[in-house]
Amino acid sequence: MIANPYQQYVNQSISTLTPMQAIIALYDKAEQEINKAIYYIENKQMDKANDSIKKVRNIVSSLNQNLNMKYDISNNLAQLYDYLNHELLQANIHKDTETLKALLPFFNNLKEAFTEINRKGK
Repeated sequence: MIANPYQQYVNQSISTLTPMQAIIALYDKAEQEINKAIYYIENKQMDKANDSIKKVRNIVSSLNQNLNMKYDISNNLAQLYDYLNHELLQANIHKDTETLKALLPFFNNLKEAFTEINRKGK
């Protein structure tokens, strides 16, 4: 069976990311999925909204599980990830676009902060 060329490209792109680039990509993906969920809720596509919110919760869980606790900031991030996960769960249960919209800046700010750290680290 021949693999999908696009999927091969995606897999190769992911495997060449540095850990910092991977974190930034996850924040970016979370933002995309939240925006999709908002769109889906507004258009009464609740199953798709559920799928998008679940993807974001999986991203947050992955980020939380992979924290390096030797850094002081990791405890703060763990608390923030717990909060985000709780809010995402509530937004999913109630299909609440306002909560989702309120969460977007968290992901954007984290992405920007890690992008800046990555830029300075080079």
